[in-house]
Amino acid sequence: MLTNILIPAVYEIWPMLFIFTVILSSVRIAYLFSKKHKFVLYKEFLSLLFIIYILILFYIVTFQDSGFGTSNFTPFKEIFRYHLGSSLFFKNIVGNLLLFIPFGFLVAYYLKNYKLWLVLILSFISSLAIEVTQYKIGRVFDIDDIILNVLGGVIGFMLFVAFDAISKRLPKIMRQEWFVNFLFLSLLIFLILSFINFDFAKLGAIFD
Repeated sequence: MLTNILIPAVYEIWPMLFIFTVILSSVRIAYLFSKKHKFVLYKEFLSLLFIIYILILFYIVTFQDSGFGTSNFTPFKEIFRYHLGSSLFFKNIVGNLLLFIPFGFLVAYYLKNYKLWLVLILSFISSLAIEVTQYKIGRVFDIDDIILNVLGGVIGFMLFVAFDAISKRLPKIMRQEWFVNFLFLSLLIFLILSFINFDFAKLGAIFD
């Protein structure tokens, strides 16, 4: 379900994401070394991932699937309109939940905050900004999207808390900075190789 939203979005904006990533990473690394600041790969990677997530989120909510119908200002009206398990249920209900799970997780990580109310507020502000923007550009405003987005942010926050609790119980060596950097470096190499070998033309033929 999420891949039906995410993959077309990445395909459409991958040139921007690639150029953005190279330039921002280069400038950031140059800054750290020129200021003699410590370079921690996994922290820089997660910060970059947060920014890329925001860019993809921006594209999904402003350019994909022009809105149909009318705006909804009645809470839970649209949520209960879809049949459980239907394609529209997964697209509009599950999709809006999944869309903000990374937001809740990354915000909690970035702020190192364990207060749920802060994630609730930030998720609400971000989702409200999205809905207002969609309304002003000729799409629809849906209060239920805000409810689902905030709930998704809460789920992301809970996943972060669980992940953090589990990580503290790992063997000491697995919590060492060099070990975490090694894992992220391996992931980064895998992503780079996957990007180099990925056939965007074939993907484009699917969505054209």
